[in-house]
Amino acid sequence: MTDRRLWSYKEIAAHIRVQPDTVRSYRKHGLLPPPDHVEAGKPYWYADTVRAWVASRPSNRGRGTE
Repeated sequence: MTDRRLWSYKEIAAHIRVQPDTVRSYRKHGLLPPPDHVEAGKPYWYADTVRAWVASRPSNRGRGTE
């Protein structure tokens, strides 16, 4: 099943247990995948995109998988 819900910085931060500013910093430094959608200048990612990104991060394998 595909999870097409769009997540903002806030939802991503809650998923990986960091502050939203940390997620913004990840994006600024190219550590976050490109947004799947941009609305009114605000980036959003599909939940599946975020989960795949989390799973591929070597330092966080298994983290954020409730």
